[in-house]
Amino acid sequence: QVQVVESGGGLVQPGGSLRLSCAASGSTFSIVVMGWYRQAPGKQRELVAAFISGGSANYADSVKGRFTISRDNALNTAYLQMNSLKPEDTAVYYCHADGRIKTGGPIFRYWGQGTQVTVSS
Repeated sequence: QVQVVESGGGLVQPGGSLRLSCAASGSTFSIVVMGWYRQAPGKQRELVAAFISGGSANYADSVKGRFTISRDNALNTAYLQMNSLKPEDTAVYYCHADGRIKTGGPIFRYWGQGTQVTVSS
């Protein structure tokens, strides 16, 4: 039904940058929120950033000032620009898209498969 595809992960040195992309697709998918979570081994999945369609972005305190989430409405794509990366940013980053597949229907959360971001020291 709905596909969420992530790309852009990789290996970066501390202080480097990466840009993650997340494309959501569906026949009549209407997105309310797109965002990013991350999960490191042995840790809970945590919210990184979220972009509310027609609204504003929210960020975890740990990434404020370093990460920027943006949205291309025409492409149903969200981006996460990550600057000044730190080793503690190392995690699998999961994109999600929250929206409706039917007008007036419930909002569901759809997840991408995840992309690995490794910040080496």
